[in-house]
Amino acid sequence: MVRSQNDRGGTASDETEALRIDKWLWFARFFKSRSLASQFCGAGRVRIAGNIVGKASHMVRVEDILTFPLRDRVRVIKIVALGSRRGPAREAVLLYEDLSPETVKPTGDSDSTAGVAEREPGSGRPTKRERRHLDRLREN
Repeated sequence: MVRSQNDRGGTASDETEALRIDKWLWFARFFKSRSLASQFCGAGRVRIAGNIVGKASHMVRVEDILTFPLRDRVRVIKIVALGSRRGPAREAVLLYEDLSPETVKPTGDSDSTAGVAEREPGSGRPTKRERRHLDRLREN
């Protein structure tokens, strides 16, 4: 016997559309492959509305809020659309709204000095630049 959606106890309009979380993360281009997304979800590193997701087969819906660490920051994502395929990046950004707090970049001339501690000149061990300067003075 073939069952229609109406035979399952609800109408098609009553049931909300859903998609596996690993598939959605792959569609939205947070991961290069679906297997990486699946491993990430299986490790319990994704939260939906504050609840830890333990399986890649967990279903997500529009309006769900996902929280997960990715690279060097924590991402807070609101699902806007489910998507039907893994399309180009321009299409992928339409699937979500990024609610992540903005990361504050250190003030400075370049990003190459990011994370370098400031100290008073002449205090502590000399830097490489100071050492070279001292070597030049000693040569003269």
